[in-house]
Parts: sequence; structure tokens; C-alpha cells
Amino acid sequence: MAWLSLLILALLLAFLIIALSRYNELVRSRKRVQEAWSGVDVQLRRRSSLLPNLVETVRGYAEHEKDVFEEVARARGALHKAGTAGQASSANTALTAALGNLFAVVESYPTLRASDNYMSLRADLSDLEAKIAYARQFYNRNVLDYNTRLETFPDTLIARNFGFQPVEFFEGDDKDKADIRISFAPRSPAPEPPASAA
Repeated sequence: MAWLSLLILALLLAFLIIALSRYNELVRSRKRVQEAWSGVDVQLRRRSSLLPNLVETVRGYAEHEKDVFEEVARARGALHKAGTAGQASSANTALTAALGNLFAVVESYPTLRASDNYMSLRADLSDLEAKIAYARQFYNRNVLDYNTRLETFPDTLIARNFGFQPVEFFEGDDKDKADIRISFAPRSPAPEPPASAA
């Protein structure tokens, strides 16, 4: 009888240790997701901080393009207000579209395209875009791991009982999946019409 009591006690103790271990793994996984999101957030804020300088540089050459500047400002504000990965993803998509419009304006001003200030800001922005892409990939990988843990046995039992919730991926629009071609090389002038033979 004493052996049976010890066996039951040992089994309960083993179950408790395994449950605590799985709980701690879920907490660590959730913390990795939070840390990865902070990396995305930092890069988005860095890009957002760079935009006023870029807009002011373009504004110096293209003052009459007020709508484009306002669109960038609205999209930047939405990105700052985003609270979740889904909201940040939508705001990031709007900001990318606004930047596309801004760069379309830049194409009309060859002296602006050639200015050192613009080129430096554009290089910084390209660097930040690459960092955002990396941070986004790292975040989504951690979200995948965490969400998978929430759906697999035995973690799903612990997750349900302790209020662990799935996390949103940081995704782009379907438009983001299409190839985007931006060229900062000067456009070749339109061919001259042939001289009329009169």
C-alpha cells in the first residue's frame, strides 16, 4: 500500500514538473514574439522618423505637390497609432503606397534626384526597408512557433487554461506580393520626331 501511495505521488509530481515546464516554454515563446515585435516596431519608427526629412527635401523642389505630402503624413500618423501587428501591417501598406507616390513625384525633378541630400536619405530609407523586411521575417517566424505551440498537444491544454492567445502575423497586402519596380536612374529622353522632308 505504501508503494502504491509513493507511485501515485511520484506520478503526480512528474506530471506537475512536466506541466510547469510546458507552461514556462509557452511563456518563453510568447516573450520571444514580444521581443521580435519590438524589433519590427523599432525599424518602423526609424523609417517613420526619416520621412519628414525626405518629405522636406522633396517639398523644396515640388511645393505644389501638397496632396502627396499630406498622404505621407496621414500614413505616417496611422503607423504611429497602430497597436497590433494587423494594424501596423495595414498602416505600413498605406505608407509604402504613399512613398511610391512621393517617388513618382521625384521622377519629375531630375535636379532633386541628383541632390546629395535626397540620395543620402534614399539610401537610408532603402537600408531601413531591408531591416524592416528582416525584422518582419524574424517576428513572423516566432509567431509561427508560438501559434503552433498553442495548437499542439499537450501545450494546447495548458494554453487554454492559462489564457494564452494566438498572435497575428505581420503581413502585407496582396499588392505587396506583386513585383515592384522602382528605378532612380534618369529616364532616357523621348525620341525626337523625325524631321519632315519638305
